[in-house]
Amino acid sequence: MSAAGNSKRGSLLVQLSPSRSAKITFTVQLILTLFWLAWAVMLLVSDNAPAKQNYLYYIFLGLALAFMLYVILQNTSVFGVQSYIEVTPEYIVQKQGVFRTKHITSIPEIETVHISPLALRITERTGSNIFLDLKQVRKKKDLEKVKNKVRELSSQFNFAITESATATN
Repeated sequence: MSAAGNSKRGSLLVQLSPSRSAKITFTVQLILTLFWLAWAVMLLVSDNAPAKQNYLYYIFLGLALAFMLYVILQNTSVFGVQSYIEVTPEYIVQKQGVFRTKHITSIPEIETVHISPLALRITERTGSNIFLDLKQVRKKKDLEKVKNKVRELSSQFNFAITESATATN
């Protein structure tokens, strides 16, 4: 699914790019994993490997394959959209990846939203603050769609919107 949302329900789904916030980029993770796999295969096919340590090489290869699967799941949309922000009339959901929990904010519970260039700071009626990082949104157009959807919902659900001076640029 692309970044377009389901207009029938009035929801917006925007895909995130988790590798942008990683300490090591996706490309570097993939290259390191490929080296790990090559090393494990080289150990298995080498003639000078003792037979009694052979099972350790298979474990090493299995771990390399598991890590490669993790890297691919976390950073690509091969298996569907795994990292996204969804804005509907009922809630705002932020999911940072396959193995991370969803952060759900109920729209009727929102008191104020502060919109900055790359974030939304939501204050709920209970007084708790929620910070939604928008740095991982892939396209500027999608970033504006999220902000416009929140603005649209503010008039419908009567919560206040404040914006940074550079947020409107």
